[in-house]
Amino acid sequence: MGKKRILIVDDEVGLTRLLKLNLEQTGAYEVRTENQGSRALAAAREFRPDLILCDVIMPDMEGSEVAAQLQADPSLAATPIVFLTAVVSREEVEAQGGLIGGRPFLAKPAPVEKIVACIEQHLHTR
Repeated sequence: MGKKRILIVDDEVGLTRLLKLNLEQTGAYEVRTENQGSRALAAAREFRPDLILCDVIMPDMEGSEVAAQLQADPSLAATPIVFLTAVVSREEVEAQGGLIGGRPFLAKPAPVEKIVACIEQHLHTR
């Protein structure tokens, strides 16, 4: 079985580079990053990710808008999206069972192990 494709959409270049490196070092993932929310749809159409990690607050386009665009595309509508945010704490996310508004969330900064566990959980519930 090949590597799973993960698209990371976050305006923090340092975070996306580090997360890409950490995920690729597991040997289980091929990772592409996009640092502008407005370019996420084009990146996803080209890359065909198995899962998308998406920041909630970005300067050019909110994560909710990115998700709406992705889900409006029939070829991407079934792709799981996990939101990353520094707006809520780990405790708040955990108190909600990892879901906010029915969507999977991870509070930043999240340990790589927690991100991998979340990715695996949502890849297998697809």
